[in-house]
Amino acid sequence: MFDKQQRKLKRSARLISVLSKYGFKDLLARMNGGNKEEIPANSDEVVSKGTVYERIRLVLEELGPTFVKLGQSFSNREDLLPPELLQELQKLQDKVETVEMNVEEILENEFSMSVKDHFADIQKQPLATASIAQVYKATLIDATEVILKIRKSDVQSVIEDDLLLIKDLEKLVSSYSEIGEKLNLKQAISTFEKSLLEEVSLINEKENILQFRRNFKNSKETYVPKVYEEFSNNNVLCMEFIDGIKVTDTASLLQYDIDPVNISETGLRLFVSQILDYGFFHADPHAGNILVKKDGKVVFIDFGAVGKIPPNDKEVLENLIVSFVAKNPHKIVRYLKKMAISYEIPDERRFENDVEDILNFVHSSSLKEINAQVIINKMKDVLKDNRLHMPDYFYLLFKGISLIEGVGRTINPDLDVVKSLHPYTKKIFTKKISPKNIVKTGMDRMLMFTDSVDEIPKELRSVLQKLDENKFTVSSEIKNIEKTNQLIKSSIINLILAMILGANIIATAIVFTSESGPRIGELSLVAVLGFIFSVFLVIVILLRVTRK
Repeated sequence: MFDKQQRKLKRSARLISVLSKYGFKDLLARMNGGNKEEIPANSDEVVSKGTVYERIRLVLEELGPTFVKLGQSFSNREDLLPPELLQELQKLQDKVETVEMNVEEILENEFSMSVKDHFADIQKQPLATASIAQVYKATLIDATEVILKIRKSDVQSVIEDDLLLIKDLEKLVSSYSEIGEKLNLKQAISTFEKSLLEEVSLINEKENILQFRRNFKNSKETYVPKVYEEFSNNNVLCMEFIDGIKVTDTASLLQYDIDPVNISETGLRLFVSQILDYGFFHADPHAGNILVKKDGKVVFIDFGAVGKIPPNDKEVLENLIVSFVAKNPHKIVRYLKKMAISYEIPDERRFENDVEDILNFVHSSSLKEINAQVIINKMKDVLKDNRLHMPDYFYLLFKGISLIEGVGRTINPDLDVVKSLHPYTKKIFTKKISPKNIVKTGMDRMLMFTDSVDEIPKELRSVLQKLDENKFTVSSEIKNIEKTNQLIKSSIINLILAMILGANIIATAIVFTSESGPRIGELSLVAVLGFIFSVFLVIVILLRVTRK
């Protein structure tokens, strides 16, 4: 505990030093009650050139990986930060130095084994170096080529210390200014902490790869590298080496008779499938993270950062996409509100008009005038203007779509993201009218109705008790009581008919999926009769309602 506090104090001193170096001494003084004298002098030359936003970027880069990743995570949050700062945050780059590692010794310590019994060769120089880990190429004893991703030894403690410091800064900002609460900084920092700790865990990355392998095990368009779990833990990840072509290397693609246009469409289709079929998608699909095998299969690599869409939100997202393709601004607004964490819409009508303007722009523009990034920027502006705070995965979606489109248009300038959604609208609609979904929806509605009915006896008991104790008073005059009684009876009959109709639809859907019993062509006779009876009940209910 004491050691952790010592490390935190050391990082705090470093933060103060760097802020002071880049001309933020006044800010430090305000946080220190206006007292500049107590702020330690900086031995480095003060950097006062450049805009305040440029200097913020330089501060983050000098403070290291955690702060760089913090800036990168906020670089697409137009709902929180001014555009000038966002432009600077998008330029953030890790200043990464290669660390000396004894890979064989690390493997022997991590897995209590003799490396020579399992590995024929391990290259001394890393293939790649990142802020969290270094990547080495190796060969197993059976001649299989693999990749060893080895986490840097001090990365966990540095990130944990920095996160404590960042949370302290958030509290400080929130206590001295309303901006923290207005921007919901506490939640944003909490989301960042969760995603960063997931990214730094190689066990988590291993599980992500295994999930992608399960999702796309039968795909003919993509391949997910194999994981060697016996050589993988929180500090080491061993996976299959992919001898692939960089996705933007069109000359090499053509050399192997691979059509770049087809690859661009396949990559986009796969990314949309990750989102809409599985709700589990690669959160950083830039060109360096996409390879193409010589058989034409697209390979996504580096699964440290992924987006996860909760099942209920995935269904709302599907409805949102269908409404977008159907050009229905009213429903788009409805589903955006359903997905939002919170909202304070000043003018509902203006919000709907803003969405309609985007739809008109999309459907009236030519392919060369429009791209996903333009649509996304317009949508972000609308969300910001109408004060909708969306879940974190929503912004990861925006980022992912922009990246995958950018990669695709590098090799195929005519790539159309909007067009790629059309097959999914048909798929979503087919799914919604499938017997299985009708049964599920019907059961959900029936359970909701049952819960409501369960409350009726309690309410009746309460009324009867008040009547028995002479505490029940009627404050309004009831006229035409006979007419009122008839209306109640009629409503109850309609409710019963509706319940029978609902139950019949569910039963019919179940029978539709059955292979047994008499049939008319390919359809079950019982299901056909059930459908006819359902139509009859609908007509009866409509006639009863219209007579009133």
